[in-house]
Parts: sequence; structure tokens; C-alpha cells
Amino acid sequence: MVTLEFARMMARYNRWQNRSLVAAADRLTDAARWQDRGAFFGSIAGTLNHILWDDRVWLARLTGDRAAAERIGARHPYTDAPRDWGTYRSERAALDDDIVAWADALRHADLDRAVPWQRGPDTVETGCGFNVAHLFNHQTHHRGQVHAMLTSAGLSPDPTDLQMLAMYDAP
Repeated sequence: MVTLEFARMMARYNRWQNRSLVAAADRLTDAARWQDRGAFFGSIAGTLNHILWDDRVWLARLTGDRAAAERIGARHPYTDAPRDWGTYRSERAALDDDIVAWADALRHADLDRAVPWQRGPDTVETGCGFNVAHLFNHQTHHRGQVHAMLTSAGLSPDPTDLQMLAMYDAP
């Protein structure tokens, strides 16, 4: 289902799309970024913070850092999220680079191993490849919401077509 090439491509797609959304959101005031726009997580900033939080949790799980995953997962994705835009931008960029480095270091055997994680009081194990697909699917879903909110605010983020990755992605 998931290959090393898929994980690496999607890590770069994730970084490109986040750079695009952040660049577009840079043009908004802080109040406009936090304005409730009727999305599931309310605002552009709220949705971006949710993605950041979830990416941290899943990267910790995928790298086998259960303590970090539990610590991050116990934090509230809104109240513990960066409220300062500059902090958010630097944390997002650093995490995107970490995701690319993680994907580049993946081996075939990694995709076959089970990944334990907490779902409430229960420990669940799902395949690494399945979780990789979830990580990138989840990001794409919520970034689509942010893209729509930014477009509605009159901004023009980069296109989201995967085929455009090679034209826009820069290391």
C-alpha cells in the first residue's frame, strides 16, 4: 500500500503546501488569522495549529518515541498551541524539515512494523504504512479547509495538485 517513494513524496508535498499556506496567511492580520470562519477548528490559525499538533503526535509515534507522543497527545491542541504567528511559522517549518528527514531515513522494514499508540485508555497497534497514509491524508484534509478559508479571504495560495510539486518544491 505505502512505499518509501510515497512517504518521501508526500513529506515534500506537505512541506510545500505548508509553506504556501503560511505565505498566504502572512498577508493577514493576527485577528484575521484567528477569526472564526465556521470551520471545524474555527479559524485559519486554529486549523493550522491542529495540523501542527497532530503532525507532532504522529511523527513521535512513527519514530517510536512513545513518551513524546503521550506528552504531546495530552496537550490541548488549542490552548497549548503557538498563539504568536512567528513562533508558529518557525515551529511549522522545523517540523516539516523533521518530517522530510524522517521520510528520507525510512527503510522498507519500517513500513511493515506495528506502531503502538494510545486511544483513550487503550493501547492500539496499527501498521506503520497505514499510519503514514493517515498522517499525510489528515494533513491534506485540513490544509484543504485552510486553503478554502484563505481563498475566501481573497488570498491565493499555491495550487494543491500533487502534479505541481516538482514545480514548486525547493529543498
